[in-house]
Amino acid sequence: MNETMGLLMIGAMYENGGNTTHRLLDGHPQMYVYPFESQLGTRHVNDYLSSLFPVKYRWPKFALESSPQDDYADIIDEECKVRARTPEVSKFRHVRFDLSDDERRERFVSYANEARRSRATNVMAFFKATFDAWGNCRRSGEERFFVGYSPIVVVDAATILAEVAGSHFLHIVRNPWSAYADTKKRAVPLSLGHYMLAWATNQYYALMFRDRFPDRFHLVRIEDVMADPMRTLGEFCEKLGLRRSASLSQPSWNGEALTEVYPWGTIRVPTPEANLATAKELSADEIEGVRRRAAHYLDALGYETVFSQLTG
Repeated sequence: MNETMGLLMIGAMYENGGNTTHRLLDGHPQMYVYPFESQLGTRHVNDYLSSLFPVKYRWPKFALESSPQDDYADIIDEECKVRARTPEVSKFRHVRFDLSDDERRERFVSYANEARRSRATNVMAFFKATFDAWGNCRRSGEERFFVGYSPIVVVDAATILAEVAGSHFLHIVRNPWSAYADTKKRAVPLSLGHYMLAWATNQYYALMFRDRFPDRFHLVRIEDVMADPMRTLGEFCEKLGLRRSASLSQPSWNGEALTEVYPWGTIRVPTPEANLATAKELSADEIEGVRRRAAHYLDALGYETVFSQLTG
């Protein structure tokens, strides 16, 4: 494996298109794209954001006085570990996934012991061990970036960019009406107030970090991806020094085309028409409630016209 691999982390508020973008990048020959959400967080994460966002989605914190074996166990990585260890209960049990979590742990420990222990070296060892141990992983031999995705990890983007040399961050945003309408479909949905506080917090950090790190922090609207994934994601890839790839037009998993992104994400059909239709599922009171709570971000993100489409 290329020892100079870079790291691209993707973040997005729930139902904002992070999984869709992750799956559109999946087939790119210059990327090792993590098979599921890369839930890197650990139980040691404890700060002023811990009550708003699940720690499994956060940039990890390790007890570095312990051991690499303990570090590996602390990484939550729920989706991947469940699929590897108890596939019969995984929502991804329908896909072939040849990975032994025990083998991955052994490789992680070996890689972590080769370098000075730190959060960054642990994370890169984790990605490297995953792709080494994943037996049926599609490989081109041209890979230059590990690609991970964790919802809401944008709140930690400054730390990621500071700690991992040459890393990039891609934040995906979706208009808040469509996003809230989709989150209502969950078995236990967040309230409008709770959801919009989290959505606005994501955009606050994204706009701030875009200004602080203009060359390494990238903000993309899922609406632009839906309208023309080849153009939108192709332009983004070129900013990373990667070529455009025809694979960007089709969501996939391990290079195999998906007819819908579900169960990787809740956006089943990523088209502009379906996106607007989803927003129109909201009541007039909900549409106005979302507008009030998102008001300071609508102009900055180009979403005032969506409100007009919903109320005109």
